[in-house]
Amino acid sequence: MYENEPGQIDRVVKLVTPLSRAIEERDYPKLSEEDMRVKLSPIAFAVTQEAATEPPHSSEWDSNFDRGIYVDVATGEPLFSSRDKFDAGCGWPSFTRPLDQSVIEKFPDHSIPFMPRTEVRSRAGDSHLGHVFDDGPRDRGGMRYCINGAALRFIPEESMRSQGYGYLLSEV
Repeated sequence: MYENEPGQIDRVVKLVTPLSRAIEERDYPKLSEEDMRVKLSPIAFAVTQEAATEPPHSSEWDSNFDRGIYVDVATGEPLFSSRDKFDAGCGWPSFTRPLDQSVIEKFPDHSIPFMPRTEVRSRAGDSHLGHVFDDGPRDRGGMRYCINGAALRFIPEESMRSQGYGYLLSEV
């Protein structure tokens, strides 16, 4: 981690890619808390809105390796592709990267003493998704996005077009 010199201004450079532009052109509005409580299961609400963690091996998405994409359960914003999913053996769905870096935000997480982590949240919905670690497959970049399955909805490849995600078929 780099620290700025006194008086130096942080600069965030956002790389705009054709994929990030295509995702951002679509609307993935964040619902009100009341609407989210109606739409989401209690565990999905606790995970995405209160930064809870689901029990390991409790999500059907942990062992799902069908072709498709994973979207934010709260907004529908596309986050991960099955192409980047792997079995980390940790009990949560794991990915080597998001669909595009623009769809996630990372924050320092010091909630567990002596175990600093990096929290991952969705861009549009500000949903807590999980954490990212640098112990993923080296041949695929070395990152492990350890994501709560309760924060995700899976869109199978054959349903992507009918559900408005046809523009992402090349990413699966």
